[in-house]
Amino acid sequence: MLPRPTLDQLTAALATVDDPEIRKPITELGMVSDLAIDDDNVASVTILLTVSSCPLKDTLTRDVTAALTGVPGVSEARVTLGVMTDEQRKELRTKLRGGAPEKEVPFAKPGSLTRVYAVASGKGGVGKSSVTANLAVALAAQGLKVGVVDADIYGFSIPRMLGVEGQPTQVDDMILPPIAHEVKVISIGMFVPGNQPVVWRGPMLHRALNQFLADVFWGDLDVLLLDLPPGTGDVAISVAQLVPNAEILVVTTPQTAAAEVAERAGSIAVQTRQRVAGVIENMSWLELPDGNRQEIFGSGGGARVAESLTRLVGADVALLGQIPLDVTLREGSDNGSPVVLSNPTSPAATALRGIARGLASRSRGLAGRSLGLTPAGR
Repeated sequence: MLPRPTLDQLTAALATVDDPEIRKPITELGMVSDLAIDDDNVASVTILLTVSSCPLKDTLTRDVTAALTGVPGVSEARVTLGVMTDEQRKELRTKLRGGAPEKEVPFAKPGSLTRVYAVASGKGGVGKSSVTANLAVALAAQGLKVGVVDADIYGFSIPRMLGVEGQPTQVDDMILPPIAHEVKVISIGMFVPGNQPVVWRGPMLHRALNQFLADVFWGDLDVLLLDLPPGTGDVAISVAQLVPNAEILVVTTPQTAAAEVAERAGSIAVQTRQRVAGVIENMSWLELPDGNRQEIFGSGGGARVAESLTRLVGADVALLGQIPLDVTLREGSDNGSPVVLSNPTSPAATALRGIARGLASRSRGLAGRSLGLTPAGR
């Protein structure tokens, strides 16, 4: 008979289990209680859920059982689910926030290393949300920690495009965002029943965006994408106020009318003193079976926007890529399976992954960070 496993061995095994929503070891989160091993080498443990209605408790039970039975000598694992007390939840919130005060937007802090991109367009219908969803998934596929805020409160569509269903888990006033395709996601669409419209005025939009940024547990993100509503309205102004270091990604189509409106969306950076990260041209052409390209919406719109914004902001604004018309891009958005995953070799997916590689290769900002340097003595 194998020797009885020690509690240290069992704890080490449990340390390999991450909470499926928070993505941190359950041993670090204070979720492990009453760990024991009896004379028959049966391991038992109580896992304290953040809330009793935790949607992934079956996943957690399965992962804990697998970890314990993987320890040599354990004959059986018995997992009991409990619920944290108010005090334990408070300790968890404090731990997750790293001691930072509540209601603080972490991405606005001088020491933040997260690249924040506000994806903007002058008008609707140019595929801004599809681009946002696919860039997020493509960046995550490169190993980056990515989050998406669906800031298009009136026209939310990110949950469907990423295949997110149900509501986020709330630990008191902390919101745990759902994770789809390794991307953390939050949207007002997760809180309204059915396809009910949201009818809010400007101040309510600002409060909703502030809650998405401050109350959601994002963890240590490499990239945060904000899918803005079309135009230059309240939300664009709120983003500039709440996350002044956010950079603007302008999405347009080749069509002259769309490009002219897109220039206005990008030019808001002059007033808000934000940086324009670049321009993305969507629906650039249709690839025909004979290899030719049919430019259904004309050509050159993305380049014109990039040139115009370069003159306007006084800094180089690049055309980051051109995405062809592709039925698989539309199908992936409708099915909740972004084309960069569902059909990675398609023309649209290839273009989107190329843009994502360019964004991923950019270093995180140093603005406002202490470099740890001291003046040399004289």
